[in-house]
Amino acid sequence: MIRALALALPLAVALTATPPAHANVSEAVADHILPRVHSFAVQSRALSVNADADCTAEGVRPSFHNAFDAWMGISHLAFGPLEEEGRALAIAFWPDKRGMVAATVATLVAEEDDAVAEESAFAQVSVAGRGLFALERLLYDPAHAGYGRESYTCRLVQAIARDLSRMAGEIDRDWAAHGPLMLTAGEAGNTTYLAPKEAVQRLYTAMMAGLEFDADQRLGRPLGTFDRPRPERAEARRSARSLRNLVLSLEALRDLAVTLADGPVPATEAAFDQALAQAEDLQDPVFGSVAEPSGRLKVEIVQQSVRAIEAAVAAEIGVQLGVAAGFNSADGD
Repeated sequence: MIRALALALPLAVALTATPPAHANVSEAVADHILPRVHSFAVQSRALSVNADADCTAEGVRPSFHNAFDAWMGISHLAFGPLEEEGRALAIAFWPDKRGMVAATVATLVAEEDDAVAEESAFAQVSVAGRGLFALERLLYDPAHAGYGRESYTCRLVQAIARDLSRMAGEIDRDWAAHGPLMLTAGEAGNTTYLAPKEAVQRLYTAMMAGLEFDADQRLGRPLGTFDRPRPERAEARRSARSLRNLVLSLEALRDLAVTLADGPVPATEAAFDQALAQAEDLQDPVFGSVAEPSGRLKVEIVQQSVRAIEAAVAAEIGVQLGVAAGFNSADGD
């Protein structure tokens, strides 16, 4: 408790000292980011504890979903603590265009890699063998999911869960230090954000990159082309989370948009509401309907609505804040 208060004190001071011009950044950090990164740390810790108690697929799945849900609340914040040490990629290695997760997990199991015995050693394992997607493979792929409590796969599940808990805890800790940097952008000694607008720019870019990822990857990959739809490329389809991830992402991005805005944003809120309503109406957990013309059309309409959110955000929030989307590390440029 004392340590937690010590970590929170610098941020609390920075929040109270934040000038009105940066109120939107202050609210974004205090109301959007910090509670969500803490939730991810809590749920990842619970995943690890539960995996240690019952490592079977049936025993771990509920905690897996809770941790994945919490991850979707912060996955768009692909900068600062999530970017450091490649944490975001180690937590969620997707898109996996070359099938590296399947190959890496299969190799770990076949060779019974002893990296599972030490936390520091497992942290050096390929990102394709760690994180939520490697865990999903073990919990839901029939080739792995029937493992017993005394098996190597059981120990691998526990190692992945511990690794996730470690990274989530580090992100939670590091945001307690990174938050004040955003709130003191442009002040002497702040070498991360050299001008006040840089913090606003960083948050705005993360929001726009998140929307682009939803449209291009979460929807675009399973859509494929009209002649060749690719439902098998849907995110987290083994655990039937494809639609769930999209909805949770849009809900998180909507919260950030409203929090970051410097005034009313009715067009942005309406665009989010429309896309969320259309997504929830799909009733297609893994976007399997893209293989049929009528189902594909419905998913395409959702994709168009997500792109409409981008336009609304640019026209309302971007203009309000005087910023435009910049480079994002997730772009891969």
